[in-house]
Amino acid sequence: MNAESREQNPSAHSWWKSSYSSNEGGECVEVATTEHAVLVRDSKDVTRPHLTVAPARWTHFLRYAAGS
Repeated sequence: MNAESREQNPSAHSWWKSSYSSNEGGECVEVATTEHAVLVRDSKDVTRPHLTVAPARWTHFLRYAAGS
């Protein structure tokens, strides 16, 4: 399986849930990383398409979200 086909197959990744998410529902996201991208999906409906973000853009988003 090459990197491109792995990115198209979300079940092939190790996903982790946001530390701000609870097990009680609500807004939850999961993230998986690949060599070339960060994948983001809705943890309540993992069958929906995921977002693919460049690692540098993800880092920028995290800094922005943290208020730095």
